[in-house]
Amino acid sequence: MGPLALSLGDPAGIGPEIVVKAWRALKDTGPAFFVVGDAAAIASAPTSAASLVRKISSPEDVRADFGGAIPVLDLPLKAPVVAGRPSPGAAGSIVQWIETAVGLALSRTVAGVVTAPIAKAPLYEAGFRFPGHTEFLGELTAATAYDGARGPIMMLTAADLRVTLVTVHEPLAKVAGKLSIEAVVNAGLVTAQALRRDFGIAQPRLAVAGLNPHAGESGAIGREEVEIVQPAIRALKNLGVDARGPYPSDTLFPQEVRATYDAALCLYHDQALIPVKMLDFWGGVNVTLGLPVVRTSPDHGTAFDIAGRGIARADSLIAAIRLADEIARRRA
Repeated sequence: MGPLALSLGDPAGIGPEIVVKAWRALKDTGPAFFVVGDAAAIASAPTSAASLVRKISSPEDVRADFGGAIPVLDLPLKAPVVAGRPSPGAAGSIVQWIETAVGLALSRTVAGVVTAPIAKAPLYEAGFRFPGHTEFLGELTAATAYDGARGPIMMLTAADLRVTLVTVHEPLAKVAGKLSIEAVVNAGLVTAQALRRDFGIAQPRLAVAGLNPHAGESGAIGREEVEIVQPAIRALKNLGVDARGPYPSDTLFPQEVRATYDAALCLYHDQALIPVKMLDFWGGVNVTLGLPVVRTSPDHGTAFDIAGRGIARADSLIAAIRLADEIARRRA
């Protein structure tokens, strides 16, 4: 099994710094990874140095001396970047780094992809047309079949909690209009499939959240549960998925309740991410399900406000690297 490819993300953010810190934490034990990005940006990160960076020409060069220096497949920036100051001028390189890492994974040259954070606003200024990493990865891998799954589906993990989302980066006012029986069923199927294949759970249990307060009170506080979520749960059961609900989201995440399911299927962004970040703010991991390649990322953004100061924590990136390795080994 090959090493993991780690795309650098926005070089003006904390990506270079947390890459260095993750390598320091993992250099003696692994998993082995290499960075797809700008070697100079990593060498100039806080707590880094040129001597800590080793340019490579192929992923095959990684294992020879992973503990000696950070392996980097060097694809240089076209113009200098200043920490904390995002620029649309870096967008082309950021996209190239992601495309390169995914291409290596599709060719089975690497075991999987870990992505450092990107910022959407400067990418949009440069013409990037995807809501985020997840949707872009779905486009890049769309031509490769993967067990009939219709990804990508976003999963977040923290401690003993896994959550997946039916809608992701949608304004709250548009969420209800984006929900459908088909969308809930697809998310449930992809989640169940991933729990079996990627997490080793033979008979996964899904808890499906409602949209409205009190899960709609049988239609008294909204009809989405009656018209969409309940029919979707019935369809999932007919397809052999142990799906239950809909449950009010304010009672779905206590420790005692989390023990009754393997993943919670949530309907919108904050419904899923708030409990994850309350449970483990520093160590959460984003996993993209339903792709033919393994992909994880830290569950945080670029943190431009602290970039270049040497205070960023790498807990989430370290957890993402470890989880990508675990999933890749299960798939292998």
